[in-house]
Amino acid sequence: MDPLMIIGIIAAFASLFVMVIMEGGSISSLFIVAPMIIVFGGTIAVSLMGTTLGDLKNVGKVFGWAFKGRVRPPREVIEEISSLSAKARGGSLLELEAEAEKTEDPLIRSAITGLADGLDSDALGDLLEAQKNTRRDEVMSVSNWFSQMGGYAPTIGIVGTVASLIHVMENLAEPENIGHMIAAAFVATLWGLLTANFFWHPIATRIRRLCELEQSNLELVVEGALAIQSGLNSTALNDRLHALVPDFRLAQGGRGKGKDTADDDGAAGSSSTHLGTGSTGGKGKSGKSGKSKAA
Repeated sequence: MDPLMIIGIIAAFASLFVMVIMEGGSISSLFIVAPMIIVFGGTIAVSLMGTTLGDLKNVGKVFGWAFKGRVRPPREVIEEISSLSAKARGGSLLELEAEAEKTEDPLIRSAITGLADGLDSDALGDLLEAQKNTRRDEVMSVSNWFSQMGGYAPTIGIVGTVASLIHVMENLAEPENIGHMIAAAFVATLWGLLTANFFWHPIATRIRRLCELEQSNLELVVEGALAIQSGLNSTALNDRLHALVPDFRLAQGGRGKGKDTADDDGAAGSSSTHLGTGSTGGKGKSGKSGKSKAA
């Protein structure tokens, strides 16, 4: 699990609380229920008008994935593709069908099935690219929803402030209550800005970044499948896939950038972990890259 999301939220609120305390204020003054209701409730409510019920079905799953921050290290992906390459060159492609039952990743399963069915490079590339882009769109729809809430929240906070100030003007004859009502008015603005910049926008940004990383992994699968289909040997395949990944991401596997131990006649060590979910990858046709590194 990647703890940076939790660390970031805690550090952000801690900074706010320290500032309030250093200025002699009270943290409890920030937590007035009425303005918080309009900010949270109103923001979520208006954001629903800008999305669809189908998109919302994925919010819980994608948010849970973003909270954990788990994206498979690219080295593991390369090792698994190298293993498939060795098995394909060591026997019939039909033997790869058994491998499809061992993976939980739908893109790898489709790649293996397409290889076993003898799809040509164009048909196989189109199939895998379509699935990769579908996954990207699925994740990005959730990221866009959180971005929308980040845009609405400050304005909803101002709405709450204006409503509270109207109430203040109605009660000018009760000066002993005006201070509390004005504080509640500004707390609405505070929570509108706070939720936008402490929650909604950071969550949307995190989902987009994880989506980019996942799409880079999915691109490795597409490239690897097309290379296997063309009969590329394992050494050249490893070189091509390593060229698509920056060195610092390869180091996430914990062993540096050394090539995987696979050759034309032997199998590379495979991984039992399936691909993680989501990243905005390039839309260009796979099978022709190797010229630039993935994100």
